[in-house]
Amino acid sequence: MKTIHEPAREVPVYGEYEVVVLGGGPAGIAAAAASAAHGRKTLLIERYGFLGGMGTAAGVTNFCGLHANVFGEIRQVVHGVADDLLERIGRLGGLNPPHVVFGKIAAQAYDTAAYKRAADDLLLDRHTDLLFHALGASVVMDGERITALLVETKSGRRAVVGNIFIDCSGDGDLAAWAGAPFALGDGRGAMLYPTLMFRVNGVDPAAAGEAWRTIPERMAEAERRGMRFPRKGAIVRPQRHAIEWRVNVTQLRNPDGSALDGTDARALSAGEIEGRRQADAFFEFLQRDVPGFADAYIVDTPPQIGIRETRRVTGAYALTAEDVLTCASFPDTVGVNGWPLEQHVAGDVIWGWPPIPESRGFNHLPYRMLLPQGVSNLLVAGRCASMTHEGQSAARVSGACFVMGQAAGTAAHLALAGNAGPADISVAALQSVLKQDGAYLGRNK
Repeated sequence: MKTIHEPAREVPVYGEYEVVVLGGGPAGIAAAAASAAHGRKTLLIERYGFLGGMGTAAGVTNFCGLHANVFGEIRQVVHGVADDLLERIGRLGGLNPPHVVFGKIAAQAYDTAAYKRAADDLLLDRHTDLLFHALGASVVMDGERITALLVETKSGRRAVVGNIFIDCSGDGDLAAWAGAPFALGDGRGAMLYPTLMFRVNGVDPAAAGEAWRTIPERMAEAERRGMRFPRKGAIVRPQRHAIEWRVNVTQLRNPDGSALDGTDARALSAGEIEGRRQADAFFEFLQRDVPGFADAYIVDTPPQIGIRETRRVTGAYALTAEDVLTCASFPDTVGVNGWPLEQHVAGDVIWGWPPIPESRGFNHLPYRMLLPQGVSNLLVAGRCASMTHEGQSAARVSGACFVMGQAAGTAAHLALAGNAGPADISVAALQSVLKQDGAYLGRNK
């Protein structure tokens, strides 16, 4: 790649904060909310003009991982900040009742506009500063310590000075700039395939009925007629109002068939275009072959494709597939993940479940997942936390991200209170504060 020389320049300081959070998805929302609730001067930086991460920017419209199948009973296992947010979305009329997936676990659909509003209110009520339309660009280091995060804004480049930083970018951007080690995909470059979600409106609810049950067979019939779909495992479900449905079926790849890399700007550009093309093609199938959709229309394609996996920062412990499947316990638990392995491979989605109903259905999430190597004042939370390729396919979802984010924000508060680094705080003290703040650590059945 050719290069040019960029002249040195003085960068204005946007502000000085105790805790700086990059990324406004579930992990970032929970991290900033937890830090600010304990009186820490906190800034949350988000590239878009709204919060929610993939849940809004990629149109996911569905919280996965809030629930687990506990010895045959589906129950909510993620609490704390998540409860506050859910209650606020509910007050705005933006929640569907949880729906059962595969007869084994529950997910919860929401309205994206209500999610954005509720997240704003949650953080402002906790006196968090928000900086929208700011794209992280680089860091300033002093040895193994981050002193400032550089962001590009409509006002120009700015520096944000902080004591502790929390990377909730999803892609591990901040950690990578700071020099923390990371893995990309499965070690051979293979990552979980991204998806462009879309929503359709004008559905006839009476005619559509429970169309999600019949769509797989209708797809199989269409394939026998010669039609080809991006992948198996289409998820087509109604939203809060039954005339509107969400569609999760596209699969985005490079020309060689490998999963698109969400850290590659050129690949992302091609993926956005291909995602919209695939959405149009599947919508034609819905109109032609699925009752209730003949007069429907695509009401929304989101601002970006949904990225499931890019960088996974190397931490003090990496959550594994075995941990998920065996419902592993850890002494430094900060909460739980109840979602199964959900591996988006070429043309398909492969699920891996703990024993149901014989097991408690969830694994602990250890604090060590949030502690990157080589950077003393950084925590990492969300889908870029320390996990193996397979383990990340489970704990990347929003429920686990809320858990990790709240733990990271609380840990930042305790580190500041004790004039220590995040790796040096008392785990017992962290667990005690998390419990006081409503989090469920998974220690009882």
